[in-house]
Amino acid sequence: MQQVKGRLVDLDTRTVFGAIVTINDEGYIDAIDRDPSRDDRGWYILPGFVDAHVHIESSMLLPVEFAKLAVTHGTVATVSDPHEIANVLGIEGVKYMLENAKHTPLSINFGAPSCVPATTFETAGAEIGVAEIVELLERDDILYLSEVMNYPAVLNGDMEMLAKISAAIERGKAVDGHAPGLRGEEAAAYARAGITTDHECTSAGEARDKLDAGMKILIREGSAAKNYAALHELIGEFPEKLMFCTDDSHPDDLMRGHINLLVQRAIDQGYDLFDVLTIACRNPVEHYGLDVGQLRVGDRADFIQVDDLRHMAVMSTYIKGQKVGEAGHHNLSDFDQEPINRFNCRPKTPADFAVPAGPEGAQLRVIEVFDGELVTGKKLMKPTLDDVGRPVASPERDLLKIAVINRYEDAPPAVGFVTGMKMERGAIASSVAHDSHNIVVVGVDDEAICRVANAVIAERGGIAAGRDEHLEVLPLPVAGIMSSDSGPRVAARYEALTGFARRKLRCELNSPFMTLSFLALLVIPELKLSDKGVFAAEGFELVGLWEGKSESS
Repeated sequence: MQQVKGRLVDLDTRTVFGAIVTINDEGYIDAIDRDPSRDDRGWYILPGFVDAHVHIESSMLLPVEFAKLAVTHGTVATVSDPHEIANVLGIEGVKYMLENAKHTPLSINFGAPSCVPATTFETAGAEIGVAEIVELLERDDILYLSEVMNYPAVLNGDMEMLAKISAAIERGKAVDGHAPGLRGEEAAAYARAGITTDHECTSAGEARDKLDAGMKILIREGSAAKNYAALHELIGEFPEKLMFCTDDSHPDDLMRGHINLLVQRAIDQGYDLFDVLTIACRNPVEHYGLDVGQLRVGDRADFIQVDDLRHMAVMSTYIKGQKVGEAGHHNLSDFDQEPINRFNCRPKTPADFAVPAGPEGAQLRVIEVFDGELVTGKKLMKPTLDDVGRPVASPERDLLKIAVINRYEDAPPAVGFVTGMKMERGAIASSVAHDSHNIVVVGVDDEAICRVANAVIAERGGIAAGRDEHLEVLPLPVAGIMSSDSGPRVAARYEALTGFARRKLRCELNSPFMTLSFLALLVIPELKLSDKGVFAAEGFELVGLWEGKSESS
């Protein structure tokens, strides 16, 4: 039996009062007694924060190591989609994450990945069909159907996709959405199929269309996509229909903060404290039916203590009565687990990245990168040609070569061009390449591209940057997308690689490896590259590298 004393923030009555919280030896709240002597003193006690949609794999950490960082920021639970590792290893990968998550008190709530592979226009390491979805949904530790990214399949009545959705609905489990840019009747049709959430809104208008269709909206602020600025006005209007999430949080960002940063930001902007905490603490618990306490008698003792209700500095975090975080430090144990992987490609040569000459007068379809955004544009550019007429990178024009290498079987790389990377020298590569996690590499010439790609291949997964003979590599031995090392060490190595790319390669992007990792994500508009070629999201189809008419030079 233990007692925690302070000023309790009660979301049910929307009041704050002095209280003594009594916790039994099983980690549940036996009593909450008012204590008027504490009405004006002591730390505040409030429900813990919940990340309503996150791919833990994107932190490049295993669940036990992710948890060590998250709990220091007041996170007591996550709603986690394991489709990153599922695209590499299928159900085996999902089970690997479930097993690892058993060894941390952080409440990590996994879903069944609905789109493995995400599309038919890329090569993944596994396929999860209807039978596998049913197998996963039958498990008590799989709580929902993960984001349905192939929204064209839903709108076109694809029977396999609808069967996966029906399997979740029949078992009383929520269905998560992913439908960037879907508006009006299309958004309504998507929701009618049984989709209950969306985390891809980039404008308040888009979010309102989906809210009107009956969906919950997740306001996302992660390492990659940052949508809070576009959506925060909804907090004052629809607090009961919103949640906060990060989606993808890289280790250096997770060191700095988590959902607590969104809470601080919303409160600083003047939004009602109880509305903000309802979004951050309660709505995910109720929507997904999570076993996470809400500071009520009989609940699990999951809560945090903060120093004040504006800056929300987390002083301690409790999960099931256990103090798991205190003053920026965790109290969690280590757990060692043998890495698993699927990596079968052989080293490449510079000649593998050469592009044949195109039709006379044709323009290159070029991926246009926007710093800090997942969406890309399409730009038509005149090629820079070598002495035999082949198109090559031209860093002085901000025209670089990009390649995606199938890491599951030996095959020729798919090669294209990209602008907006603002990199003058060398190359960068990564096997963290959503969603299929093939190797994606961008560079100023074929030799540099080949060198960093082979560095990743040699490690059977990782992140690399190189200039001339100087190579920097972060190995990712778990599925080629995660390290088995600690969060602080991975974060430090990741930051060192980012610094190398900025200083030595003169790359001006804020987060070059984040940007790189999404250039093969076909379900986010507009132009992307898979291991099978250039892909246009508008028509949801592979297109050629060349186009006849010029729109820009």
